[in-house]
Amino acid sequence: MKLRPILLSLSVAALLSGCQNMDSNGLLASGAEAFQAYTLSDAQVKELSDKSCAELDSKASIAPGSSEYAKRLSKISSALGDNINGMPVNYKVYVTKDVNAFAMANGCIRVYSGLMDMMNDNEVEAVIGHEMGHVALGHVKKGMQVALGTNAARVAAASAGGVIGSLSQSQLGDLGEKLVNAQFSQRQESEADDYSYDLLRKRGINPIGLATSFEKLAKAEEGRQSSMLDDHPASAERAQHIRDRMAADGLK
Repeated sequence: MKLRPILLSLSVAALLSGCQNMDSNGLLASGAEAFQAYTLSDAQVKELSDKSCAELDSKASIAPGSSEYAKRLSKISSALGDNINGMPVNYKVYVTKDVNAFAMANGCIRVYSGLMDMMNDNEVEAVIGHEMGHVALGHVKKGMQVALGTNAARVAAASAGGVIGSLSQSQLGDLGEKLVNAQFSQRQESEADDYSYDLLRKRGINPIGLATSFEKLAKAEEGRQSSMLDDHPASAERAQHIRDRMAADGLK
């Protein structure tokens, strides 16, 4: 769900998943570099995530541990567990008015203060669960492969380190930005929604926050003539899907 001030998605969505299309057709012009991008191992994906997240962190205003934002996120995250499919996660708050959150394949989870200002704790939990879903279900890895492949023509494949070793700091930052703004498919968004629902239930958390977060986004989307989320399921529909699941499970 990826959200920007008004460009909302829960990836917010958006929230938690996306704004910028990644065109896989660009891979056709990337030759061997593109092939390497699509054959990235999990270890290489983690290495790229480590580097990209570090580059994004270096440019962000990160809330100190003593801040109310950091304390609140620590409380929220403790309810969700400390790993994604066994991989340790780490959280930080980016101090910005943007409404967004993202997770990378190395367990790097970043929540924007603008999102925390808009959502209550239960809703933030739901959004983070959605982002975790994109990682756990392999969506982020696929997004990285496409993002790297479309930029592979600029990479010096002859480098001893191959695609990864030859990426500059600016290219790592660009890759990170593409991942943060990655636009996932409707199917992937729906899968991440259900992952969050199931995770919240597993952790003993009422999933109502998943529905109400989408409803808040739906209100923010009203009146817009065009949306960068046009390829995503409508927020109102996603909220109703969660409420339908809750009703089937006897939850209110």
